[in-house]
Formats: sequence, structure tokens, C-alpha cells
Amino acid sequence: MAIFGTKKKEKKEKKDTVVRKHRARTAPSTGGMAHEIIRAPWFSEKTLIVTEKGVYTFDVSTRATKAEIAGAIKEIYNVEPKKVRIVNLPAKRKMMRTKRGIGTRAARRKAYVYLNAGDTIQFA
Repeated sequence: MAIFGTKKKEKKEKKDTVVRKHRARTAPSTGGMAHEIIRAPWFSEKTLIVTEKGVYTFDVSTRATKAEIAGAIKEIYNVEPKKVRIVNLPAKRKMMRTKRGIGTRAARRKAYVYLNAGDTIQFA
């Protein structure tokens, strides 16, 4: 008796292949607070590269949840997000170019919003 059998299992063929759109959990209507949750689009080299794959990046409020962000995207851009990922960027100490010496840059939060295939967001 072999540990790994020599018989190959038959693959089951899928008869009906239905394309199912995924969508993120969304919070109920924000009541006009969507622009306070999503502050601005995030533009950098990395974000411009991933927009071709359907991933958009936004500067968001530090208290916003994934569901609130998904609801705000739906309200502002009329697009259903597939999923939302959040990154917290800590405050950093930076050298000032004046006599002040060292200052701190504020802590920020950005959200990566994944869209279904075929959906896009126009910023201009």
C-alpha cells in the first residue's frame, strides 16, 4: 500500500460559472459626513501604479472604520468597493529648515479601496 495513491481523482467540472461581484461591508448612510471620513485621494508613485489594478488610495479620518469608509466611497463615487484595507502611518520627527530645529509630522491614516473588475473612479 502506497502512502500516496497512484489513482488520479476525476475533476468535477463546473457547469454554471456565474461571475459574482464581491462587496465590502458598508455602514448605513453617513448623513452627509462622507467628505469628513474621506479627506482626499492619496497620490504617490505607488498608488498611481496600483490604480491600474483597481486599487485606489485615500487619506481618511483617524477614527473611521472600514465599513464607514466603504459607505463613504459608495456615497461619493457611486461605486461598490470589494474590500478596504487600512494603514496607520505614525507621526515622524523631521528636521525643520528654519531655526526651530526639530518638528513632528502628524500621524495619518490611509485606506486602500479595492474595486471589482470594470469599476473605476475618476478624480478629475
